Amino acid sequence: MENQAVLTTYKAILRGNHLEWRGDAHLTLPPDHAVAVHVTVLDEPTAPTAHSQSRGERMAAALAQLAQLHTCADITDPVAWEREQRQERPLR
Repeated sequence: MENQAVLTTYKAILRGNHLEWRGDAHLTLPPDHAVAVHVTVLDEPTAPTAHSQSRGERMAAALAQLAQLHTCADITDPVAWEREQRQERPLR
């Protein structure tokens, strides 16, 4: 059996091709010094999709479109308009 050194583990975040050290990383390396590392990915990266866009972002986009269309331009008193919209309606 081969003699194997105990490996020291440091916490880091991988962004693209760069590691950002986290916590107590007592590792001081000159910028021109190469070090062999083993990287274990703890989180599976997920690509953003249209479906994963947050509800708030979708609502903000819809409101921006409404603003561009001047959909509510005829509402002069928003408070009165909201009260009118919230009145109870008879059921049919």
